[in-house]
Amino acid sequence: MANGATIDVLYFARIAELTGKRAEAWPVQAGMRGADLLAALTQKYPDLSQATRLKLAVNQTHAQPDVALAAGDEVAVFEPVTGG
Repeated sequence: MANGATIDVLYFARIAELTGKRAEAWPVQAGMRGADLLAALTQKYPDLSQATRLKLAVNQTHAQPDVALAAGDEVAVFEPVTGG
């Protein structure tokens, strides 16, 4: 962890059910990418392996897994949904 720097991670719908949380602070390191966060989350919460297509939004904007994360970012983790 870089100097206690964190991001705010928000979990929605089934992801919140699988983690047992709606949100948490997560340590962020220099050079951390969205894919790094997803890998770390899956390691901490093995039940997330049931969610095959996790998506990210960083600061309320949809993001690709290669997005760079910085201290203070708000990162939402969710599954794609469809509606009709």
